[in-house]
Amino acid sequence: MPPVVPPFLIGLVVAPLAKRLLEPLVRGVVTTSVGVVMEAKRAAHEAGENIHDLAVEVAADVVAARTASGDGRRPAGDALSNGEEGEAAVGVEGEAGTAKACATEGAGRAQTT
Repeated sequence: MPPVVPPFLIGLVVAPLAKRLLEPLVRGVVTTSVGVVMEAKRAAHEAGENIHDLAVEVAADVVAARTASGDGRRPAGDALSNGEEGEAAVGVEGEAGTAKACATEGAGRAQTT
């Protein structure tokens, strides 16, 4: 009959061996995970900047189109007269009042998340 070895003695021998073998493996997994997360954060930040830049360009185009179509009046498709423009702009677009401010404000909110 083989001698019976108590489990705690096996643990005393196996634990240091497991630590030596598993520590580099765990360190590699953690290092790789941190690298992947940092790369994902960088890519998300760049995407947010690109979206913000695009929103600013579109807002500038809208403002340029409004100025070119008649000194800041709404394009011909809108039914509002010049006197109602200020009230409608505040009601529809909030307190900002201009398309450029709304576009850049919305892009700023998207970037901070």
